[in-house]
Amino acid sequence: VKSHQSWPHQPTAINISDDQVARLASKPLHSLSLADLARHGRPPLSADALFSSANFTLSLLPVRLAHRLQALRNLPFIVVSNPHIARIYSNYVHSLSTLLPYHERQITNLDDETNFTEVMADLVQTHSNTIPILARGFLECRKYISPSDVTKFLDEHLRTRIGTRLIAEQHIALHLSSHPHNHGTSRKLQSSSSSHIGVIDTALRPAEIIRHCESFVSEICELKYGVRPTVVIKGDPDATLAHVPTHLEYILTELLKNAFRATVENGMEREPIEITIAASPDPPYNSDPAVSDVTAHIVEADHSPSASNSPMPAVTIRIRDRGGGISPENLPNIWAYSFTTFAEDDIPAVQNGKSDALNTISGAGGNSSSLAGLGYGLPLGRAYAQHFGGDIAVQSLWGWGTDVYLKLRGLGKI
Repeated sequence: VKSHQSWPHQPTAINISDDQVARLASKPLHSLSLADLARHGRPPLSADALFSSANFTLSLLPVRLAHRLQALRNLPFIVVSNPHIARIYSNYVHSLSTLLPYHERQITNLDDETNFTEVMADLVQTHSNTIPILARGFLECRKYISPSDVTKFLDEHLRTRIGTRLIAEQHIALHLSSHPHNHGTSRKLQSSSSSHIGVIDTALRPAEIIRHCESFVSEICELKYGVRPTVVIKGDPDATLAHVPTHLEYILTELLKNAFRATVENGMEREPIEITIAASPDPPYNSDPAVSDVTAHIVEADHSPSASNSPMPAVTIRIRDRGGGISPENLPNIWAYSFTTFAEDDIPAVQNGKSDALNTISGAGGNSSSLAGLGYGLPLGRAYAQHFGGDIAVQSLWGWGTDVYLKLRGLGKI
């Protein structure tokens, strides 16, 4: 989704009061599912379906932005005063102020829908570099806030932000592939990627994503170490599921970085990294919600089941390396946002909105040019996996290697 393109009009911002933020932040967050994103059907959509998508998006985003603003306000004043943290706060104020003019009414015509999509594009672009900017801010403020408080804040912030960005990008994608003004091009746009419903690929093949990420990480590895381990894919390389490709790309890039780095630094670069793909057998449909297994649902990070009771397919990917494993003293810390384990001089600076440590929240890490990072690739990867009911588990054999299990939940038949 090329949400950074130039739109003909800039969104109009209004002033927002503390009471408005507090009122919106008091509302509960909607538990986003893949089914929510696919609910409007395959594009090209009719004008009514497009209006429905816009209004659904509008019903969710102001509350999500207000929740993050409130959480930022609850940080110690000296932390919020940091220029990097203050920049993120200002970005959220800006985005909420551009949404509020639409919040009190329904979108019922194409002009309003087009203008609203411009607001979504502005929102995505405004928040495209939140991760490295927040990381720099918390690094500079680590004397004033405990690591546990940083981890708690970032975990909640990143999980919420994954959904917020997806909601906006989904409507942009549906607009671009469905807009009724594109009479001669909408069919063409859709036919070029017929398995897609917006940002969701309904026939995603993990094996293809693995090879794409392997190619990228291999080049980084060879550039840094002069060698590159090979990757062998076993199991079911033809397995497919409906999922968000950019999420899987990010997760696999981070996991492969870890595996490549450990393998080479352990002197085992001649040993292949084995990746096994296993698709769960299709469970029989159970129409009785009372006996439906909660794991059959698509869930967000709060583990609330979605409204659907149909069983959902799952794919498990095991990444096995001979990198020597994780030391017992480091194993308990692998899910922490490890800001204090790096010297500030070792952290790449954010330049021109980019960071070598971590690409944007929706990206695949594809512009990251380092095998090391800010110390939160693994916990953030797990947040991506858990967002729609998956997970990441690590099994380390100290002195030998590591097995990482990535479980993905897909979407039922569409």
